[in-house]
Amino acid sequence: MEKLIVKGGRPLKGKVTVSGSKNASLPILAAALLTDELCVLEGVPILRDVVTMIRILRNLGVKVVQEGHRITLDPSGYEGTEAPYKLVSTMRASFCVLGPLVAKKRQANVSLPGGCVIGPRPVDLHLKGLRALGAKIQVEGGNVLARARELRGTSMYLGGAYGSSVLGTANVMMAACLAKGRTIIESAACEPELADLAHVLIKMGAKIEGAGTPMVTIEGVRRLNGFTHRVIPDRIEAGTFLLAAALTGSTLTISGARAEHLGAVLDKLRDAGVEITSRDGMMVVRPKRTFRPVDVTTRPYPGGPTDLQAQMMALMTQTPGISVITEKIYPDRFMHVAELGRMGAQIKLEGATAIVQGIPRLSGAPVMASDLRASAALVLAALSAKGTSEIARLYHLDRGYDRVDQKLVELGADVRREKSD
Repeated sequence: MEKLIVKGGRPLKGKVTVSGSKNASLPILAAALLTDELCVLEGVPILRDVVTMIRILRNLGVKVVQEGHRITLDPSGYEGTEAPYKLVSTMRASFCVLGPLVAKKRQANVSLPGGCVIGPRPVDLHLKGLRALGAKIQVEGGNVLARARELRGTSMYLGGAYGSSVLGTANVMMAACLAKGRTIIESAACEPELADLAHVLIKMGAKIEGAGTPMVTIEGVRRLNGFTHRVIPDRIEAGTFLLAAALTGSTLTISGARAEHLGAVLDKLRDAGVEITSRDGMMVVRPKRTFRPVDVTTRPYPGGPTDLQAQMMALMTQTPGISVITEKIYPDRFMHVAELGRMGAQIKLEGATAIVQGIPRLSGAPVMASDLRASAALVLAALSAKGTSEIARLYHLDRGYDRVDQKLVELGADVRREKSD
C-alpha cells in the first residue's frame, strides 16, 4: 500500500483541468452490455473503479481496449451472466451490470456490492424496480439471481428512505430500454450523471423522456445500437478543487467543469465568502483571508452533494465560528471526523449532524483514509495545515480521483507518494 506525504502551507497556482466523471463513466460502460455493436467512450478518468468495471466486463466476455482516456468495447457474442464477489465486492457501481444483463440475456447472477464503508446502502430499490418489470429475483449466498422470460414496461415509484437512488434508477432505466411497452419511473434520481447515461442510451436508439427530472418515461425497443460518446466532467472533482483553492488561499483556474452541475455547491461556497467567477467552461477562485460559517445539508441532486460533505467540513474546521453539517443521504458518513480531530479540528457529532467549531489552522498529523471522499477531505486539510501530514490507505483516493496528486504537484503543492510500512 501507499501513503501520501503532504507538507502544508503552500498556496496553489495555475490551471487544473477536471477529468471525466467517474459516476457517469461506470454505468455507461455497463450500458455496452445492452448491445452487440461496438461502443466507444471517451474522456474516461484513469481510476481503480474504472479498472474494476473493465475486469467485470471482460469476465462477462466483452472485449475491452483501453487507450488512455478512450475505451472501446466490443460486446458482440458475450455469453457471461455472472459478476462474481471478488470483483463486485470492491465497487458498488459494479451492481449496474444487473439491469443490462437481465434485459439482454434474460438472466444474471451478480454479487451484492461493496465499495466505501460509509454506512448501509441497500439495493432494495434496484430489486424493486426490476421485479416491477417482470424479473424473478432471489438473493442467495450473497448473490442476486435474476431471471426474466420477458420484461414488460410498467409504472413504478423508486423513492427510498433517504431519497431517490442514482444507481437504482440507472439499473432500471437500462433494463426498461429493452422491455416491452412503456415504463414510467417516479421519484427517479435527477443527477447529471444519469442524464448523461440517458443521452448515451438515446444515441443507442432508446426512447427516453424526462431524464434529469423526477419522472422518466421509457418506451421499450427491440434492440439497441452501439455508441460513441464523451463523458461529462466530474463535478465532484471540480468541487474538490474549488475547496482546495479556498483552503489554501489560492488563485486557481478550474477548466472543464460545468457550473450548472454545481449550483448548490457554488451557492454555499459564496455564502461562506469564497470568491468564485464562472465563464466559458472555467471557474476562477480568488483568495480570501477569512470565511464565514455556514450550515450545510446534503440532499439528492440538485441539493448539496453528499460526495462533497467531507471536503466542505475540512473548510469549516478552519472557518471562524460554528458551522453545522447535516447528512441526509448517508447518516453514518462521518468516519473522517475522528481523523480531522487528529489534526486539531473541533467537531462534535449528534446523530447525522456534525457541529464544527472553527479554529485558525489545523496541524499536520498521520491520518488514515476510511473511504473515497474522506481521503479527499484529509488531503485538503493537509494542504492547509501547519506542518507535514501522512495520509494512509491511499487506494481509497485512487478509486475516484484521476492522478490528483500529480495535478496538485503541477499546481505547486508539496505532495509525494511513498510506500507504507
